[in-house]
Amino acid sequence: MTSLKNCPAPAKLNLFLHVNGRRADGYHLLQTVFQLIDHGDTLHFALRDDHQIRRVTELPGVPEESDLIIRAARLLQAEVLRRQGALPAGVDIAIDKILPMGGGLGGGSSDAATTLMALNHLWRAGLSKQELMALGLPLGADIPFFIFGQTAFAEGVGEAMRPVKAPDCWYVVIEPGVAVPTAAIFCSEHLTRDTPVVIITDFSSHLENRIGLKGFGKNDLQQVATQLFPPVAEAIEWLGAYGDARMTGSGACVFSAVATENEADAVLAKVPAKWKAWKAKALDRHPIIEKL
Repeated sequence: MTSLKNCPAPAKLNLFLHVNGRRADGYHLLQTVFQLIDHGDTLHFALRDDHQIRRVTELPGVPEESDLIIRAARLLQAEVLRRQGALPAGVDIAIDKILPMGGGLGGGSSDAATTLMALNHLWRAGLSKQELMALGLPLGADIPFFIFGQTAFAEGVGEAMRPVKAPDCWYVVIEPGVAVPTAAIFCSEHLTRDTPVVIITDFSSHLENRIGLKGFGKNDLQQVATQLFPPVAEAIEWLGAYGDARMTGSGACVFSAVATENEADAVLAKVPAKWKAWKAKALDRHPIIEKL
């Protein structure tokens, strides 16, 4: 096999996101549930005759050298060299990019995870899921989740994951039109860092016979983001009229769960034109599993 086309890199939602503390090294201790959704980027891989790793798609504002896709590919290439004693073939990587930067949807991390999984297959590298997760973690805390590949209750800095069931529902997602820098949120003196720890059964029992999260948890980053970026607050307030609305990740995107696609369509029909909005179905498993 010399190519892999149409490899999905789905977005994620944080159904809740609690900050429980801070480690001595500055990393925050978190609890969250990661939910994959069927909306995301698409990547294409074609092996080269040399050993170069190139991104053949121009992405405004993202230099090739700093792109997580390229960094992930080079990291895996070096690991293959270390294990097998030979450098694998280079690769051209194209991307159909639809996920916004600074949206809290994990777009860059998902792209990197798909790159690691696809090239592990193309290069016949033979790394296990756990080995790929460990390889990706230094590049980004969300990358291991996408390789984990299913709805997850995550703790620590996001790397300790257990599978969990979440509703088979639809989501309405609004992009408020601003990019929220993660560092600015986590560095804020106004960030709550002492939310009490919950256990996985608290989440599971709350969602029995429910679709939305109303009454359970929150996103601790939301208060800071809405103060710094008023469009996020405005989107939450508007979407909140149709259900429990909250921000995903460090922002800026806002979401609400609904039971059916028809309900999602009804809400989307009313979204103000100044915002980009879309619907997505919850996914139990990462769709790239079917390709590999």
